[in-house]
Amino acid sequence: MATATKKKSKVSLQPLGDKVVVERDESLDTTAGGIVLPDSAKDKPSRGTIVAVGTGKLLDDGSRGELQVKTGDRVLFTSYAPETISIDDEEYLLMSESDILAVIE
Repeated sequence: MATATKKKSKVSLQPLGDKVVVERDESLDTTAGGIVLPDSAKDKPSRGTIVAVGTGKLLDDGSRGELQVKTGDRVLFTSYAPETISIDDEEYLLMSESDILAVIE
């Protein structure tokens, strides 16, 4: 279990259950051909790094299911799923583990 904290911030995020906190990768400023993109033309990447994980999904028998991802994993996720959270001008995404499509190795 990990919490997402910014170095200077006193705020921390501890996701519950099967939720994870992800820091989205930066979008590219230029195309492969060298064209500089304005902010309005940039696509938000659907990949990032997990900075905190919950305790796992509560199962019918009262135990917790183990998460398949861990802090530090680079992941691909669905673009419509995450809830955006801003802490001290830093943007994080909160989503269910089921919204993660793959781990990048």
